[in-house]
Amino acid sequence: MSKISIHKFFTALLLSLVIGFGIGYAGAWYSNSDRLIKGPIMSKQQVAKKLVSFIKDNFLSKQDTIKVAGVTEENNLYVLKTLINKKPNDFYVTKDGSTFFPQMLDLNPPKGTEIPKTAKPKVDLFVMAFCPYGNDAENQLKPVIDALKGKVDFQNHYIIYQNYLGKKYCLTDKMKYCSMHTASEVREDIRELCVEKYQPSKFWDYVIKINKETNATNVDKDWEKIAKEVGVNVNQVKTCQKNEGTKLLDAQITLTKKSYPVENPKRHRARSGHYQTTMTIQGSPTLVINGVVYDGPRTTADYQKAICSAFKNPPTACQKTLKAKNNSQGSSGTCQ
Repeated sequence: MSKISIHKFFTALLLSLVIGFGIGYAGAWYSNSDRLIKGPIMSKQQVAKKLVSFIKDNFLSKQDTIKVAGVTEENNLYVLKTLINKKPNDFYVTKDGSTFFPQMLDLNPPKGTEIPKTAKPKVDLFVMAFCPYGNDAENQLKPVIDALKGKVDFQNHYIIYQNYLGKKYCLTDKMKYCSMHTASEVREDIRELCVEKYQPSKFWDYVIKINKETNATNVDKDWEKIAKEVGVNVNQVKTCQKNEGTKLLDAQITLTKKSYPVENPKRHRARSGHYQTTMTIQGSPTLVINGVVYDGPRTTADYQKAICSAFKNPPTACQKTLKAKNNSQGSSGTCQ
């Protein structure tokens, strides 16, 4: 089954709820699920087996795959977390195995959180060293930070995974410090954190040049040459990397596990279908302004507008609209 046919499958399910039963019924089934039970209660394993057979027989072709990754209970329903062609999909099934629904969709999104105003806004950008979308966000944000130098408290942060894929992607055998673009990305995260901590005036020059001239394959070999070209003290970075590397990563893990309010809940849905008003940091890039996740476009001008709106008294640098080099419009993708 292609992506299009799977999309049609879920569309058909949603339309059947709305057209066949009416919007009121489609919205009420979740809270009145006990009324839908028609027969004896089945076990989680029995319902999982029945759902898999039903979807295979009615919707999937021979080359498609479906696997149940877990079953939980919610509001007198079984929630089956499935992987269809390795893509996650949740299904709600009555406990007698008689009725199932696609993931619940909330039609009433809650209000988001407005970015608060402060005298000196705190701006935090979370990225992975070699995520192309994160690199683009850095390129878009740099002119804003340059223009507001000293007026904002800016820090770059790095997203670290744990127990991710395999040892190739992790700094140590314990797999505590891992990243999407192999262990070399974790090592570069540390080096950039060291430059930011001890040689902040060199940080942007170093990061932008690393982004432009290296990748996860060659960075361990080429970073010293690039660092020297932009005036970074290489020995200081090496000492920091050796003595403080894992401590710096631990601090990043703590920050990414915090819960942050979001500016626009419509941009954030849990796997259950519910809108999220708060989130932890998992995707690169994520921009947090005064503790709130920014959900707008990622152009230099939009970043400038958002950060300047966080000032109680915006500085004169906010009056002139900035543009990125080559008038780049910014990317919308995410490494996650």
